[in-house]
Amino acid sequence: MMSAVMEQRPSAMQRAMEGDADSFAMLIDPLLNPAYRLAAVMLSDRMAAEDAVQEASVKAWRNLRQLRGDESSLRAWFLSIVANECRMTRRRRWWSVVKSAEVESERRSDAPSQEALTDLRRALARLGPDERLPLVLYFYLDLPLDEVARTLRVSQSAAKSRIYRAARRLRSDLTLEEVS
Repeated sequence: MMSAVMEQRPSAMQRAMEGDADSFAMLIDPLLNPAYRLAAVMLSDRMAAEDAVQEASVKAWRNLRQLRGDESSLRAWFLSIVANECRMTRRRRWWSVVKSAEVESERRSDAPSQEALTDLRRALARLGPDERLPLVLYFYLDLPLDEVARTLRVSQSAAKSRIYRAARRLRSDLTLEEVS
């Protein structure tokens, strides 16, 4: 009897698609931090990143019925909305000053030096948004390749190729200085 009752209970995704804001908030909440980190790297501005994630959240709520799949495809779908919002923000005319976002991270003893991080940020900033996005998704947000592909809306082999090309370009921009 209990299993029959549980089978009839709609999932959080179904409830959200039917307009339940609390269910949507429960689904989207764990995605907000990765979405902010993605936007912060793409835009290099904390406030712009917060705005982009907020706009993406509203768009996701409005267009949730367009999501093909289940909860497992929600993260890739939402991050693609965030990435598109970041692209739109960068296209706006006022976006002419490049700012550097300080994304909070846990400090470890084996963490790279501040100089190395500054060099990496500069090299990332020199990449175009379309080159930076696959690197951020794969290396910074640690998404699996299939999810990177879904977020970029390309095949897995195309996603792998984009990651490789962007990493190769990034590597060529970084120069290692020998310590004397």
